Amino acid sequence: MFTGIVEGLGKVLHVEKEGSNLHFWLESPFTAELKVDQSVSHDGVCLTVTDLNIGKYRVTAVEETLNRTNLSHWKPGTMVNLERCMPANGRFDGHIVQGHVDTVAVLENVEDRNGSWKLTFSHDPKAGMTVEKGSICINGISLTVVDSHPDSFTVVIIPFTWEYTNLKTLNEGGAVNIEFDILGKYMQKYFASAVVKRG
Repeated sequence: MFTGIVEGLGKVLHVEKEGSNLHFWLESPFTAELKVDQSVSHDGVCLTVTDLNIGKYRVTAVEETLNRTNLSHWKPGTMVNLERCMPANGRFDGHIVQGHVDTVAVLENVEDRNGSWKLTFSHDPKAGMTVEKGSICINGISLTVVDSHPDSFTVVIIPFTWEYTNLKTLNEGGAVNIEFDILGKYMQKYFASAVVKRG
């Protein structure tokens, strides 16, 4: 489990294809602290460390993960938001994040507000829903929804988040990984089921 508070940026060093899988070698500020079989959030995707080798580590994305995320676009030099699992005695500084991406969203617009940035994203309305002032995880970052629509939403980024995550590298039309709030997903499924039963 994660909280959406990015610990640092990792850099993709090498990509290897094996069957339908992709292996990624990365370096990070805390590579020396990692161990094989540890789970780490990469742009919001929970991936398992499968190998370590002198300042770098490897993770593997299977076909299901590649189909639901933007990882197939990663290449050497790509900067990735990283977060290790929350320790049992840690703080919930963000919100409950599973590392299970629901879909990709497209960055439609970036508005520079002279001290903050307002980002507008579009997504498949069937993938999930947002609510104003609710939580959303974008590329592994816990953020608050400002404007909510069935197929789009906006967030406002403070300078600290802009500086220390990969949001500043995004271009309009770029794809990001989003995970809708798990509490909202349970509520949505519950009420959809209740409607079916009454029908």
